[in-house]
Amino acid sequence: MKLYTFFRSSASFRVRIALNHKGLKWEHSGVNLPKGEHLQSGYKSLNAQGLVPALEDGGRLLTQSLAIMEYLDEVHPGPKLLPPDPVDRAYVRAFSQIVACEIHPLNNTRTRKNIAKTYKLDEEGVNSWYRHWIAEGFQMMEGFLAQEKRHGKQVYRDHVTMADCCLVPQVFNAILYKCDLKPYPTVMRIHEACMKLDAFIEAQPSKQPDAN
Repeated sequence: MKLYTFFRSSASFRVRIALNHKGLKWEHSGVNLPKGEHLQSGYKSLNAQGLVPALEDGGRLLTQSLAIMEYLDEVHPGPKLLPPDPVDRAYVRAFSQIVACEIHPLNNTRTRKNIAKTYKLDEEGVNSWYRHWIAEGFQMMEGFLAQEKRHGKQVYRDHVTMADCCLVPQVFNAILYKCDLKPYPTVMRIHEACMKLDAFIEAQPSKQPDAN
């Protein structure tokens, strides 16, 4: 397997965690987003979306982080990223989508560049936008966990799932942007528990070959 990834991409980070957790061997292929490599013809001929991550497996190309993680769970052995019970699976998917659908699209690089240009925002103006949506999204995560009462050390009891693969990279980004995370003790407790596990440690941005 070959993963097209960028070390600071939170979506790529999710898939790196999933691959590591399942004990799968994979080849790193860096795509430099600041240099625009994802928009060049070579990469876009492979992935027309021009996004990372993308995963090559057995001659097939998989895109979009949540779809890739579900694919890995369905076709490869190793610890499951989704629970066996349909209601529990829906719970894990719902939490994952709070990150992937409610927070990430509002704060990704394309969005930040667009609002800076369109509304003539300086760096602090863009960072204020970022922190606003982090606060809204993290309130959703914290409230969801409190209401559902299915969490333990991880989002789903004491089992690493796709939800944890989404939570941890989002926390990394929030820390990078100096967001106030004290109002979200359950989210942060889960993050700390996950970051004691090798799959998460080895997937973090600073450990990637293209981080240098």
